[in-house]
Amino acid sequence: MNLVKGTAQTNGGIMDITMKDLQSEEEIREVYPLMNQLRPHLDEEEYVSLVLEAQAKEGYRLRGLFEEGRLCALIGFQPMITLYYGRFVWVSDLVTDVSRRSEGFGAYLLRDVETWAHDHAFTSVALSSGLEKTEAHRFYEEKAGYSRASFVFRKTDLKEE
Repeated sequence: MNLVKGTAQTNGGIMDITMKDLQSEEEIREVYPLMNQLRPHLDEEEYVSLVLEAQAKEGYRLRGLFEEGRLCALIGFQPMITLYYGRFVWVSDLVTDVSRRSEGFGAYLLRDVETWAHDHAFTSVALSSGLEKTEAHRFYEEKAGYSRASFVFRKTDLKEE
């Protein structure tokens, strides 16, 4: 899918929306202000570089949801295979513009990725969410039907010893 136009039932009613896969550097750069709401630690150049590299090497897909030409939400995901989950899709990024939250855009994007996963023979969708994001956790569990599966641990600043 590169561009799909249609209507969506959201909390705000039925809306005319456009879904678009964002692939070019220009498209990726244009949506940086919204992604920056989710990933404020990334400056624009690092964000663009990481998205382009992830697209080329990891199959990362970045999809935007637009209403009347205005960007409302983004989702970034990639197909993966691990021994724990098997064939699944990992949602790396999901953000709705702060002025448009609780209108159903996030749920719509997750359903879209779930459909993509099913259509491409993946068995599940997984994501992680920061410990402090309690509203997001409530959304994933109560509105989107996701369950807590694990904790994610990470180690940074790896140094040679």
